[in-house]
Amino acid sequence: MKTWLMLTAASLFSVTGTLQAQSAADPLSSGAKATYTSVKSNVMKSADLMPESGYEFKPVASVRTFGQLLGHIADGQYEFCSAVVNDGTKPPEVEKTASSKTALIEGLKTAFAYCDKAYNGLTDAHAADIVKFFGRDMAKLTVLNFNTAHTDEHYGNLVTYLRMKELVPPSSKK
Repeated sequence: MKTWLMLTAASLFSVTGTLQAQSAADPLSSGAKATYTSVKSNVMKSADLMPESGYEFKPVASVRTFGQLLGHIADGQYEFCSAVVNDGTKPPEVEKTASSKTALIEGLKTAFAYCDKAYNGLTDAHAADIVKFFGRDMAKLTVLNFNTAHTDEHYGNLVTYLRMKELVPPSSKK
């Protein structure tokens, strides 16, 4: 049982890179940044992987297209990270205004660059600082972890769409 637990933990850390990326000085904030970076990478690779013709794909009428999912992820970066950066930046509505592969990838790059500021500026000393997020008081680290969870949730949608197009998702590639 002990060996199984050790192998499972080692496998998880090798997939996300979290263990190697944590710093001794700020293990909480650097661990959160490492996980975010891994998810961000999977989303960006998915956007590159799907051909332009797949950006309008959706398995049923009641869900977002692949491109709309990417736009939603981009807009989410602003919604979450603006609470931590605290600069009043509003989402640029990428989901509503961009539809081509090129425009959506550019929107994602810009959104992730904006959110990188929040993760790069966070230290463990300020991880518990309280900010307003959708009218609620939350710790900065909680907001950023929620952002990563939200992004990863939609990466799961992207994985399904890629598989339906017989493409291997980035997190499944060696």
